[in-house]
Amino acid sequence: MTTPYPDSSGISAAAIPPPGCPAHTLGPGVRRMYGPEAEEPYAFYAKLRQEHGSVAPVLLPGDVPAWLVLGHRENLEVMRSPSLYSNDSRIWNVRLQPDSPLLPLTAWQPLLAFTDGPEHARLRAAVTDGLARFNRHGIRRHVVRYTHRLVDNFAGTGRADLVADFAEKLPVLVMARQFGVSEQDALPLGAAVRDMVKGTETALQSNQFVVGVLQDLVKRKKEQPGDDFASWLLRHESALTDDEAMEHLRHAVVAATENTTNLIANTLRMVLTDRRFRSSLSGGAMTLPDALDQVMWDAPPLTVVPTRWATGDTRLGTQEIKAGDLVMLGLAAGNVDPEIRPDLSAPVHGNRSHLAFSAGPHECPGQDIGRAIADTGIDTLLARLHDIELAVPEDDLHVTGSLVSSRLDNLPARFTPLRPKKESAGGSPSPSSSAQPLPAAAPSVGPAPAPVAVAVRKPWWRRLFG
Repeated sequence: MTTPYPDSSGISAAAIPPPGCPAHTLGPGVRRMYGPEAEEPYAFYAKLRQEHGSVAPVLLPGDVPAWLVLGHRENLEVMRSPSLYSNDSRIWNVRLQPDSPLLPLTAWQPLLAFTDGPEHARLRAAVTDGLARFNRHGIRRHVVRYTHRLVDNFAGTGRADLVADFAEKLPVLVMARQFGVSEQDALPLGAAVRDMVKGTETALQSNQFVVGVLQDLVKRKKEQPGDDFASWLLRHESALTDDEAMEHLRHAVVAATENTTNLIANTLRMVLTDRRFRSSLSGGAMTLPDALDQVMWDAPPLTVVPTRWATGDTRLGTQEIKAGDLVMLGLAAGNVDPEIRPDLSAPVHGNRSHLAFSAGPHECPGQDIGRAIADTGIDTLLARLHDIELAVPEDDLHVTGSLVSSRLDNLPARFTPLRPKKESAGGSPSPSSSAQPLPAAAPSVGPAPAPVAVAVRKPWWRRLFG
């Protein structure tokens, strides 16, 4: 996932695209990927597919021309052909205005997400080797520990917003620990990342806070290296500079927290609202990993990746692509391509050929970590809140759409109030030890009600149905 970047000095400003831009720049019948027409993305994809086939011309904010790839096969073709479709935005045949909302997504940065060839290999090696050193068992242990602590903050009330109180907090608590960020900075860091990604009026200040935390981390880990991702990046044979290490930490923090938040929120929404989904779980036809795959197909954390540019004139689908054209990966659109999913109601349990994590040389390097956080966190949450249900009509749930994602903003739920559990030193709940408080910003709860008897644990999807 690309991230907001305040320094756009490498992008020249111009009022209109220069000569040589795609022929559809302001042509008749080209649909805009913003405004009322694009508010229902899947209906929008269907219209584009009917009118243009597997690759469609579109206009982005500011009427900037681009191509949106709708076909599953065509998306894979672009992902796996770096010689034809580069990640280097400096070859774009469009120059953006300085206030363009596209700049945070497309302005070139010295990151693996914007490089190809040997430079990409150097940067990616540092990231993938560092991620490979994560202790998977340790991650799951920390997920369980933080899930219990988050649940303890609202367990006594019998109500929670599973987005604000859980999905937005769990990933950053876990990843901050793995990255070497102090626990007291974890939740403020997550809040700043969310503000930055939303593009609010304070996004620049939030980005500065994130950069400041990570610059301090790099400085501290150079002096006192530890067993964490920041230290591994700095020690890697790829010889990252301090700035490169900080930028890749920032990129990884944003991608890991935002994408995993969306994955957790979308999965919990399906659990609480989708009868077909719940029926498959209750009947034993679906496991939690299967459920995550279903969500990856139907509601991927990222919907569009706008970071491919044609290196020369080529043909994709039925369209003639010109050198320098922006070619956007339509992850959500490709996942519902009728050629591979003629019946969208048919389950796709265990099928991981979705596009949610991309493919080819830029395939998401941390996908198994995000899945582990979501899998373990949701399982632990629902094992404790076994009678949880949606607290509002489904129509009251709000989704904020952007060019690259659709974000669930709220998921109010209710359940039988519980007495908060307590933790042992190893992170497992224990009735005889004192619980550890969450970092600042975690709400406190009043006196807990009488404890509720808990039966011997069985799979959470069974508990959901008695």
